[in-house]
Amino acid sequence: MHDVYSVLVVDDEEPIRRLLVKELGNKKRTVRTAVDARNARRELHDHQYDIIILDIRLPDADGLELFTELKSLAPDTEVILITGHGNIDHAVEAMRLGAYDYITKPFALDRLELVLDRAYQRVFLQRENKRLRHSQETELPTLPLIGKSDAISHVQYLISKVAPTDVPVLITGESGVGKDVVARNIHAQSRRADKQLIIKNCAMLQRELVRSELFGHKKGAFTGASEAKDGLMSLAQQGTLFLDEIGDLPEDVQASLLRVLENQRYRRVGENEERQADIRFLFATNRNLAEEVTNGRFNEALFHRINVFNIHIQPLKNRREDIPLLVEHFLARLCVGHDHCSIATSALDQMLNYDWPGNVRELRNIIERSIILSENGAISPQLLPREMAGFEFRESPTGEDMTLETVEREHIRRVLNLHDGNRQKAAVALGIGRKTLYRKIQKYALLPGNGHHESQ
Repeated sequence: MHDVYSVLVVDDEEPIRRLLVKELGNKKRTVRTAVDARNARRELHDHQYDIIILDIRLPDADGLELFTELKSLAPDTEVILITGHGNIDHAVEAMRLGAYDYITKPFALDRLELVLDRAYQRVFLQRENKRLRHSQETELPTLPLIGKSDAISHVQYLISKVAPTDVPVLITGESGVGKDVVARNIHAQSRRADKQLIIKNCAMLQRELVRSELFGHKKGAFTGASEAKDGLMSLAQQGTLFLDEIGDLPEDVQASLLRVLENQRYRRVGENEERQADIRFLFATNRNLAEEVTNGRFNEALFHRINVFNIHIQPLKNRREDIPLLVEHFLARLCVGHDHCSIATSALDQMLNYDWPGNVRELRNIIERSIILSENGAISPQLLPREMAGFEFRESPTGEDMTLETVEREHIRRVLNLHDGNRQKAAVALGIGRKTLYRKIQKYALLPGNGHHESQ
């Protein structure tokens, strides 16, 4: 549970406001005040509060009507009423309509503090449940980017530079390369790491309800809006909002999102008042958004606004040296029902020579499927999909499985021999850079006289 929660006191009596600010404000609780209904509305438009302490009698509003209005403005906020003995019936009616509790004047501060803490427990749990329904955060915990290729090292460097800022980031690359992993790592290394990460795939949004999903709506804003609802902007307040497949966002909503990025404010559907958007935005797409702009399918101004900082992830076929590490990672992570999972050298060699149209996601799925099909956790070539077959590899002299490093050494040695030691051609065939190949030649002592020539 978050350590600090916020309280708004709405009361026209200055001594009570001063007393509550002094006695309730501490390290776990911030307290602000509003003198009347007009100021309370302004506070709710400018700030997000966890709890409202509301005097049911105010000079400029009916208590029950104001309670209903405030709950509409902030449906996830709990309201505790302050009432005199003559207005208890109104307080009871407000509780029937959704108020958390009421206290009567004169009130005991220790009881009010207890009620506040319990109300915040409910607020936190309700928001957490909503956040988890919109986020895949619990399904895929933040993991480091697996790989030692130049391409992955560059991505890691870019993450380390941009994460501490609040600059929007556009993550691009083919489907399955790990754009969500990059987004999680940016959030984990940011100053908002202790706040929520909200993830939404724009392609999964119902077209008729996209605006409501993003911004929320007020009660009666459209047919079927029987109650007020907070959107992703509210759920992501002070945290990070990751919009995947941003190229699928409808064009009319693109303009609204642009205004949020430019002004840090938004409106719920059906409301005229603006709300603050204290959010770090991350975006991802497998489309070429520059071409989408040229073809009139994506807002040009929005493209330039979200493309302030671009991180492009290379497809797996362009960084084959990462495959052994990824295989090792998924074997350890997905090995269920066996004491130990392993892969035959011939099976790994087929993986090293496969083009991986589905990238890392496809690799993970194949490893998981093969483990399920295996008898003792050992993955053989026969368990791999048919499209990966057709490449023989020299087994170890003992007939036993070799380590991943040994397999990589043997594969590089074989490719160098196939190209008569020409390092440039071998690097192209391996899908790695020449500098990376030179490092591996030195690492595995694949020098002239050890099975290939010095040709460039």
